[in-house]
Amino acid sequence: MRRYPPIAEHGLIGDLQTCALVSSDGVLDWFCSPRFDSPSIFAGLLDHDRGGHFAITADAPDVTTRQLYLADTAVLITRFLTTDGVGEVIDYMPVVREPVATDRHRVVRVLRAVRGTVRFALECRPRFDYGRAPHTLALDGATARFEGPDVTAYLQSVGPVPLEAEGNDVRAGVTLVAGERAAVVLTVRDARGRAPDPPTEAAMIEEFTGVRLFWHGWIGRCTYRGRWQEIVNRSAITLKLLTYAPTGAPIAAATLGLPEQEGGERNWDYRYTWVRDASLSVRAMRDLGFTEEADAFRAWLGQRLYDGGAPNGEPLQIMYRVDGDPYLPEEVLGHLEGWRGSAPVRVGNGAASQLQLDIYGEAVYALAQVDHATHVIGYDGWKLFAGLLDWLCENWDRADEGIWETRGGRQHFTYSRLMCWVAFDRGIRQATANARPADLPRWTAARDAVLEQIMTRGWSEERGAFVQHHDTTVLDASLLLMPLVGFVSPKDPRWLSTLEAMDAELVADSLVYRYDPRASPDGLRGTEGTFSLCSFLYVYALARAGRAEQARYAFDKMLTYGNHVGLFAEEIGPTGEQLGNFPQAFTHLALITAALTLDAELDAAPGAG
Repeated sequence: MRRYPPIAEHGLIGDLQTCALVSSDGVLDWFCSPRFDSPSIFAGLLDHDRGGHFAITADAPDVTTRQLYLADTAVLITRFLTTDGVGEVIDYMPVVREPVATDRHRVVRVLRAVRGTVRFALECRPRFDYGRAPHTLALDGATARFEGPDVTAYLQSVGPVPLEAEGNDVRAGVTLVAGERAAVVLTVRDARGRAPDPPTEAAMIEEFTGVRLFWHGWIGRCTYRGRWQEIVNRSAITLKLLTYAPTGAPIAAATLGLPEQEGGERNWDYRYTWVRDASLSVRAMRDLGFTEEADAFRAWLGQRLYDGGAPNGEPLQIMYRVDGDPYLPEEVLGHLEGWRGSAPVRVGNGAASQLQLDIYGEAVYALAQVDHATHVIGYDGWKLFAGLLDWLCENWDRADEGIWETRGGRQHFTYSRLMCWVAFDRGIRQATANARPADLPRWTAARDAVLEQIMTRGWSEERGAFVQHHDTTVLDASLLLMPLVGFVSPKDPRWLSTLEAMDAELVADSLVYRYDPRASPDGLRGTEGTFSLCSFLYVYALARAGRAEQARYAFDKMLTYGNHVGLFAEEIGPTGEQLGNFPQAFTHLALITAALTLDAELDAAPGAG
């Protein structure tokens, strides 16, 4: 067992309320319950010794492993090839069908011998509350009960898996021959809940079939039929796995604390719902035909408006917990060493209180992603919507921390202005199309003032490009969204000049840096890799600019940096490794946007193929 496998050497399983990561060695080293943002039960990914893990590995020398998904599902297979035989561990989480929050979550791990003889070794070492809370063990035959302070975990075996105590942890060894199988089921629930019934093989077979049918049925609603079907389906399933079904709120990533640079300090908690990321995911899901998911997030976002102002005094804050709770106090988990020594490990997110004006544009963009948005939010919702734009008329021209959540001070960021323009533009369209009361002269004046400011102060004659903020000539890849939101034509001379400047400065073999932190200090030490979100937005921009073949090359190159099961973290490091929290929703939604756009442009090109 490796102490710290590469970040990308993991697959994701989940039940639509929480999720787990399983390494290609068969080690479950990240799992929080009962929600994505709950304290961890297994966090070996962040500290091998103190974080806890649930390992099922082949007990043999010279083992070769392979990991894959059953097609179009969230069922993960880790295959072990040994000199004596071939074995598999099949991992999945039974989907919580009802969109109601529950404290009960299960991880099922099925052991199979496919050929020959395979000996499996099991270790279950939970460490509650990020490894801060002790636990006790009660072992009774085929059931082990791990009692934490607020959560209890039960490990139950099916078949020949003799559980043995090792301190307050459990281990087991089992030998299977071709055709034999066994299983272990981890059930986590509130400490006050009753123990689960013993699992049976028949019930597990029925449940496994149900999980497969659920995912096949869900992905069957996808309307995309293009060149990159498999990778688009995988990205859609990943976005679904990262969405909290009871509220419809997507989280930014499954993990916390994974670094943007090995050994660096850029380590954040991404298990929350960013208004920006989630709002932009609405278009990607809608374009794939998943309208229920898009509508669920709109309802969640609308509720944030109904709730009234955020604790920072603004109408909205940039991120929330999945249930809409705005309080995300940041603390350092000093007892965890971090992935490969990348400390500090932070839980919570201090950026929640930052001023980022772009979120208002993204919120309006999400709410306007239907033909009759006013029918979705109703009259009372429209009054809140209009009130938000009235507030923005007074506040759009403020310095803020910007999309990248820099901790180096506020600036007048061009991207923030761009999304304020989007807010006014979409608000005007909705008011006009649906005959709703609005101060249209005021909104129009604000929209036009924002545009003029971007064209004068957000444009650098020296660089021949739109730049990061008013007081710099630094380029910023967030502006790749300019043609996507309709601010400029994808073939506008100013935009084409900006794209050329980005080609020269931010692009390295089709991979895109979001900006140069050396030229624009962000208040943090260290460097970072290329930003996968930006790399896929670059593909979109190239395709819409009439450079479809170059876009296709960039897209195909970018796909080679995905992991063995098609997942992407936040960044690609200098030696091609994935870095940052994993998997990242923003990256996968940008992949979907790039694939759909590139398909359309290639289909429209002469001699399409």
